[in-house]
Amino acid sequence: MQQYIEFKKQRELGEILSDTFGFIRNQFQPFFGTILKIVGPYLLVMLISLGFYYYFIGDMFSFSVETSNDFFNPIMMVLVFFIFFLAIIAAYVMAQATVLFYIKSYANNKGVINFEEIKKNVYTHFWSFIGLGLLVGLSIMVGFIFCIIPGIYLYPILALSFSVMVFNQKGVSEAYGYSFTLIKDNWWITFITFFVIGIIVGIASYAFSIPAYIYMMVKMGTMAGETDPVALTGGIFDPIYILLNLLSVSVQFLLNIITLVAGVLIYFNLNEKKNFTGTYERIDNLGKSSEG
Repeated sequence: MQQYIEFKKQRELGEILSDTFGFIRNQFQPFFGTILKIVGPYLLVMLISLGFYYYFIGDMFSFSVETSNDFFNPIMMVLVFFIFFLAIIAAYVMAQATVLFYIKSYANNKGVINFEEIKKNVYTHFWSFIGLGLLVGLSIMVGFIFCIIPGIYLYPILALSFSVMVFNQKGVSEAYGYSFTLIKDNWWITFITFFVIGIIVGIASYAFSIPAYIYMMVKMGTMAGETDPVALTGGIFDPIYILLNLLSVSVQFLLNIITLVAGVLIYFNLNEKKNFTGTYERIDNLGKSSEG
């Protein structure tokens, strides 16, 4: 029997880290199964368009004048990049929404999830996530433009706004504003928690990108004596290099799920400190059970 992890309670940094990985480990199959069923098509389009983008970059840098479609390569590259841009936004938005609504279903039903409910909520709230994402992204970008420090200050606050929107059932502007209220007096611990999670995910992401770097260096080393500019410039963009990069991007995409789960645990930790929602629910459940 899978261990149920209670989200609606206060946690220290160590507990947030251990429960993040504990939840992913215990729910691995249904959790990632749900993510792949909902997000999989968008992730696939993202990877295919990225693969073609790599291909067109390599083709353009090959300086080949023998092909008849050189004129169309820049146009195709822009088109493919545009498709990739839309796909990556859709994939990340869908992934974030799926994770949050999965956890909401899990927490509300004591470990039992409802796939159809999750899927419906994800599609229903898609544009709300887009709107909040744009608002958060612009705010952090402007913050970094003004001496970087404001951007660092805003990140842990606004990263919680998506959880506020889902679990507090607030609109985009309300979720944005309430995240400042939620984190009040707890900014440092929130920042440190996100920072530690970021280091863990960053190291893991870098580890999976090493094979592509190694392959590229070996490939460039073997071509060092080549006099053919096609081999020197376009040769590294071969199918193996592209596949290794796509594998790295796929793993990094999935590793981002760790940050999302940790963010939900951080949200519930702050929410309990401020509102004691989970505590009141447990007291209410005890009263009902005693009456029964």
